[in-house]
Amino acid sequence: MRTPHQSVDRAAGRPPEPAAVPPSRAVLPLTGSVDDGDRLVDVVDLLALDGFVTGREPFGRTTYLDNVRTDASLTVPDARVVRDAVEEDGHGRLSVGDGWTLHVTLWKQSRRARVTVTATSAELAETLLATATEGAVEKPPPAADTVPIGFWHYGPHGPRRTQREIDAAPWEEIRPNYAGPVAETLERLMAMDGSAVHGRLLLLHGEPGTGKTTALRALAQHWRSWCQVDCVLDPDRLFGDPAYLMNVALGSGDDDDPKWRLLMLEDCDELIRGEAKMSAGQSLSRLLNLTDGLLGQGRNALIAITTNEDLAALHPAVVRPGRCLASIEVGRLSYAEAAAWMGSPAGIGPEGATLAELYALRSGTQPVTVPKQAPSTGMYL
Repeated sequence: MRTPHQSVDRAAGRPPEPAAVPPSRAVLPLTGSVDDGDRLVDVVDLLALDGFVTGREPFGRTTYLDNVRTDASLTVPDARVVRDAVEEDGHGRLSVGDGWTLHVTLWKQSRRARVTVTATSAELAETLLATATEGAVEKPPPAADTVPIGFWHYGPHGPRRTQREIDAAPWEEIRPNYAGPVAETLERLMAMDGSAVHGRLLLLHGEPGTGKTTALRALAQHWRSWCQVDCVLDPDRLFGDPAYLMNVALGSGDDDDPKWRLLMLEDCDELIRGEAKMSAGQSLSRLLNLTDGLLGQGRNALIAITTNEDLAALHPAVVRPGRCLASIEVGRLSYAEAAAWMGSPAGIGPEGATLAELYALRSGTQPVTVPKQAPSTGMYL
């Protein structure tokens, strides 16, 4: 027996198969709840998803902007604002037009923005996104004592790169910060121009406060014409997540990319010490593969690692011949070098001093610590 709304395929004796819904017209319900714990910008974020989720505007495009101009409008002609939420640390705006929705979130203090367009066609979404963001970014003028460095981290929406101008004194100014043999080795490294690079791994090892990071900043400034320097803030996540590693290793792939890229990994002791193969074997393997394996082929990527470990404590695969571009122990300045740096031997011990100790002596600063208390005398009853 059939219901009034049921048809039967007479040849097969069964109801016909439902027609497939094209993906571009697939409809998903948008549901959400709002309470007094939500902010105004959270509501704007939710409403911005409606056109894309329901399939009314199935094409979405998003871009992130840094150094947004204070006068940037981030909008398009004929946009009709339907929600506008201004808070102390952010601004959310939702605009609509004929077949499209424009969602802008602006973080004022950091001058960053996220711009998302959903539309009825891919071409419309891309055109509107380009129009809304045109001229919105202010590029700071290059300074003699700064260098652009990219910072990678894995955020809520995947791998994220932010570029900043970082202070980096020229090598000629900081050369006295290093002991004679170390300065000579670093000077040879600074003189490289990318035409002949043998080895992809650069190791700077030594006790804390000897100026390893300062040397890398100077290197970035010296190499800026042929090498882009990026700093990875979460190296453990980088080598534990293949998708994240591919994003960082391959870069954007644009023709404007520099020929060489240097990835800085600071304080990666656990990754490269002798027992790393047991504790972090897969991560170590991926690091080595990036230097001279298949992953590193076709992309001129250098890896710079700073570590407080002694060279003898590092994994032999890391320091083997042919893999290292340079392995430099950045140690203390001798007593004579430290006294010359200070202009006086006052406060310098016979073992010399680290760069951090010399700066502390020069400024007269001391770390803030809790004063030691005399041990209390107990009694047994």
